[in-house]
Amino acid sequence: MLEPMWMWGALGLILLGVEMATGTFYVLWFGVAALCLAIAIWFFPELPSAAQYAMFSALSLGSLAIWRLNYKQTSTDSRVGQSLGEEIGRVGTVTEACSVSQSGKITFTQGLMGSRVWVAVSNESLEVGSSAKVVAVEGNELRIVKVS
Repeated sequence: MLEPMWMWGALGLILLGVEMATGTFYVLWFGVAALCLAIAIWFFPELPSAAQYAMFSALSLGSLAIWRLNYKQTSTDSRVGQSLGEEIGRVGTVTEACSVSQSGKITFTQGLMGSRVWVAVSNESLEVGSSAKVVAVEGNELRIVKVS
């Protein structure tokens, strides 16, 4: 039979491996608690099983709670490349012909979502030099219509 120190150490390493695979930071604290318990058992080898489970619970939940209290979530205000709806209605100039069967390009005088030139699709034929308005964002393309 394995000694409890090695079992807690192995559990800690397994949990840290799971954390590296998921990247959530939640499993990390359980793995750290198991490794701390393995070190505690190394110093106090006669620690009863009930005390081991209580220490594991207190260490893992306590460290998780402390992390959650001090965790500063980064702001999601700068969503580069993600459509928030502000580009709908913007008018640009067609620089590459666009039709139902062919994608074209549209250029804006001021950058739109980080770029001035975008791939454009349309349900009508648009010639080079015509003005067009954005009506939707479809993946990495802008759906445009001719401005009358």
